[in-house]
Amino acid sequence: MNDNLVMSPPGPDPVTSQQMQSHFLTKNQSVKERRAAGKELRSKTPLSNLGQYEDAADRADPVSILEKQAETRLAELVPLRYARMLASPFAFLRGSAAVMAADLAAGSHCSGITTQLCGDMHVANFGVFASAERNLVFGINDFDETLPGPFEYDVKRMAASFTIAARNNAGVRKVTPFCCSA
Repeated sequence: MNDNLVMSPPGPDPVTSQQMQSHFLTKNQSVKERRAAGKELRSKTPLSNLGQYEDAADRADPVSILEKQAETRLAELVPLRYARMLASPFAFLRGSAAVMAADLAAGSHCSGITTQLCGDMHVANFGVFASAERNLVFGINDFDETLPGPFEYDVKRMAASFTIAARNNAGVRKVTPFCCSA
């Protein structure tokens, strides 16, 4: 093992300790510079493009994605997982993060801003928990599928979850059109 390598997210090139040190010793951009960089990225991908999606011509079969994912699960629990996913469209959304990730990667517009994603963003992954100071905090409470990626993926998955949850709740059908247009 190379002692010069540092743990890094999956990707083509591992981060060397020299690169890591360089990151921490480089002066941060000013607010003005960061704002200009953000505007440049926004000019490449306007907000109006973020709501667009087109199926890729070679779109992966969703069932194949789920079957491939099932290979990494305990075989005796896979039927239970599928049964839970069949309960409702929202339950399917919750269990099919890999399918949506494949769709977003193949046919989605991105700004180029990479963040640490939740990876399985949806309304049921929020809740109240206690901080070290014994305060109640409302936030994301599920990080088992976190990974680096385009920030838009979490935003789009959250918007989809709001829409599906609203459609499943007869009392809030009127808000459904606003979930994805916000």
